[in-house]
Amino acid sequence: MTPRDDSDDSRWSDLERPPLNGASLRRALVRDGGLWSGIEVVQHTGSTNSDLVALTAEGKAAEGAVLVAEEQSSGRGRLDRRWTAPARSGLFFSVLLKPSGIPVARWGWLPLLTGVAVATGLSRVAGVDTALKWPNDLLVTVGGEERKAGGILAERAGDDGVVVGIGINVTLRADELPVPQAGSLALAGAVSTDRDPLLRGVLRSLEDWYGRWRGAGGDPAASGLQEAYAAGCATLGRTVRAELPGGRSVVGEAVAIDGDGRLVLATGDGVQEPVGAGDVVHLRPA
Repeated sequence: MTPRDDSDDSRWSDLERPPLNGASLRRALVRDGGLWSGIEVVQHTGSTNSDLVALTAEGKAAEGAVLVAEEQSSGRGRLDRRWTAPARSGLFFSVLLKPSGIPVARWGWLPLLTGVAVATGLSRVAGVDTALKWPNDLLVTVGGEERKAGGILAERAGDDGVVVGIGINVTLRADELPVPQAGSLALAGAVSTDRDPLLRGVLRSLEDWYGRWRGAGGDPAASGLQEAYAAGCATLGRTVRAELPGGRSVVGEAVAIDGDGRLVLATGDGVQEPVGAGDVVHLRPA
């Protein structure tokens, strides 16, 4: 993997937000027989997802490639929403997974798997309880309120790959929040906001969950993924509005995550509707 690594002497300008140490991350995570095949840290890019998809298309990235940016100018969430944050204030990275031998129908679990892995890793290293909002948001509690502190975006890369992008607000201060509903690990009272161990913890957790899922042939029940996601999902048990592609919306109680990773809504009169894609708004607290 050979992304452009911008040199930038200003990377030490904010001593409260030191740069990541790429060499240290590689020593800790890249090993024979492990998932992670390479870790590159660039100072600035438009989107790590776009870059890694392009590198995959050019044959310059193997499974387990990790691309990390200290700052993104064109980071994207679902529905092409912009994701921006000050340099070195968070973790902005993408990974390439190639789940050969797993039915493509089960690849839709990869964003949910990543959510479980990120929440697990952050809990261990930062000491912050991170809840999952279906399908791809990471929530923390700030001042008794749920706030979005991160998100996940998965994109196909060629015929056999998926690039999963993760963005996590780490040291974002209240006056830097892009919207009032946003949050960060620091604002949620994290015991550590050192990004190197946070990234190592998340990647180790992702390697573990990906290995379990692949070892079970992508079966979300046999791997324990479906149960783990449901246990950490803040959407379940709430009345929600799902805004679906095409402009339709559905309101109901979120009652389950089914075997395909869809959110099942009870819409009344015994009717249950599975939602495979859409934007979910929590209407009632858990």
